[in-house]
Amino acid sequence: MASLPSYPSLFEINTRVWLDRLSREAGRPVTLATVDDATLDGLARLGFDWVWLLGVWRTSAASCAVSRTNLAWRSEFQAAVPDLTAEDICGSYFAIAAYEVDEALGGKTALADFRARLATRGLRLMLDFVPNHTGLDHPWVTTHPDFYVTEHGTHVLAHGRDPNFPGWPDTLQLNYANPGLQAAQRTELLSIAAQCDGLRCDMAMLLLPDVFHRTWGLTPGPFWPTAIAAVRQKHPGFTFLAEAYWDLEWELQQQGFDYCYDKRLYDRLRSGDAGAVRAHLAAGLDYQDRLARFLENHDEPRAAASFPWPQHQAAAIVTYFAPGLRFFHQGQFDGARVRVPVHLRRGPVEPRDPDIAAFYDRLLTVLFRDSAWSLIAPQPAWPGNPSWQDFISCAWRAPDGGRYVVVVNYSDHQAQCRLRLPFTGLVGGRFRLVDRMGSEVYDRDGDELIDPGLYIDLGAWRYNVFKLEPI
Repeated sequence: MASLPSYPSLFEINTRVWLDRLSREAGRPVTLATVDDATLDGLARLGFDWVWLLGVWRTSAASCAVSRTNLAWRSEFQAAVPDLTAEDICGSYFAIAAYEVDEALGGKTALADFRARLATRGLRLMLDFVPNHTGLDHPWVTTHPDFYVTEHGTHVLAHGRDPNFPGWPDTLQLNYANPGLQAAQRTELLSIAAQCDGLRCDMAMLLLPDVFHRTWGLTPGPFWPTAIAAVRQKHPGFTFLAEAYWDLEWELQQQGFDYCYDKRLYDRLRSGDAGAVRAHLAAGLDYQDRLARFLENHDEPRAAASFPWPQHQAAAIVTYFAPGLRFFHQGQFDGARVRVPVHLRRGPVEPRDPDIAAFYDRLLTVLFRDSAWSLIAPQPAWPGNPSWQDFISCAWRAPDGGRYVVVVNYSDHQAQCRLRLPFTGLVGGRFRLVDRMGSEVYDRDGDELIDPGLYIDLGAWRYNVFKLEPI
């Protein structure tokens, strides 16, 4: 398989919901073994490098019973799927009984065949690893109860949790202060890694020694550096993606993760603060290149529901024209508005939004994969005009010499600025700026592009992705 580009793209698929939909459309059961070639060809045509299959592992029957009887959860499930039945509730994908492919999805052989079919299309397979906890009836509950944390002063196994919230009642907390548990988890990781090309590690920061101590009063040795090294020794080039929060992304990168969730960018885009976004993007590329940029995923609200459409477009341009791993989610390109809880095997049927679909069709064809990125600091268009502060802009230099300028007015009003372009060879030339995401075309003198800079005047939430062409 060809090497990955500098800035690859990942597509998250909710496996159970996806196969249920494909089965209903086909009028027969569809498993990983029988997904048709046209479906996989479609994923490849969109330019993805990774397919993350969420939720392929066998979930806990006892945890599923909790999912079906928890009234608060049931209300959330019915909000997503109004005609919900008990059979639709399969238990949380993160309450795992065993790292074995669920037979309803086709089993281990079907997953291996699916991975091979992806590979022929240049696609890599990512799966889940849930390190913090297990389902309620995991075999270790009987064979190794010492692998679990107990409630203080009792022999009762504690529910998995993070330090800020009550426990998840369908899980049990693993004890990383026990060296035996760490060794068993390294063995588990090696087994899983043989079945895929990368792993998305759920709530990876909970295993950091200081976080674990803050949560449980126990101090484990570091897990990730030795575990990641062991996997890479056997599977060179294996990729690790951390779900990470609380500004612990850099620490996890230093412990071996290739990529970490960039929740900070997402939150700042939600707040509409262009200055805060610029400040975040000013960090070094040794950090930025290893962040996973997203507008939605299975945990966050749907982008179409949480961003008004004009802001949605602007946020997508900022997110996916930043360096790092481009992280997209099943349903995002169709404008899906309902977040499907991870306890369900079925989702709602939603209409496709043609405007959102057309926008993402174009965006995916324009993304830069092996180009060099730099942030451009906007300048005032004229003295006394503060609206320059509403802009987020960057430059891309392609391997073929192509030069591009991305600029977004990330505000709800008209704004103006100047952009001093960082390219060489502009002096004395004349250039045409062609918008790759729209229809605008402008001719400008090269000297002006350097000083005072390219003049930009954009309406609320508007954007350009200019290619700079000499005339």
